[in-house]
Amino acid sequence: MTDATEFDLGEDLAITSRRKRSWGGGTWVAGTIEGHRFEALVFPEHADQAEYELGESRISKLWVQRLADRQTVYHWDRGEDVPAADDLTRAIVDFLVAGIADFHVL
Repeated sequence: MTDATEFDLGEDLAITSRRKRSWGGGTWVAGTIEGHRFEALVFPEHADQAEYELGESRISKLWVQRLADRQTVYHWDRGEDVPAADDLTRAIVDFLVAGIADFHVL
C-alpha cells in the first residue's frame, strides 16, 4: 500500500456529483483529486461476496482517469481490470478506498 501522505492528498478533493442508482442500490460518487477524475459505485453495506468489493471500502466499481492525457490509470469492476499506473494513482486509490464511502449518502 502506498503512503497517501507522501503525496499530500485530499486538499483538492472535490465531489462533483452523487446520484443514487435507480435499481440495485448504491450511489455513484464522482469527483476530482490531484489532476485526476474518478467515479465510484459505493454501497451502504459490504458486498455479500468479498471479492466484489475493493478492500473493505464498500466500493464495487472505481474508475480513475488522469486529466492531462485522459488515460484511464485505474479501473476496478468487481475485480481489478486496470492496475494503478503509478505510485500517485495507487495513492489516490488508497485515499479513496479509505474514505469515499462517507460520501455515499444523499
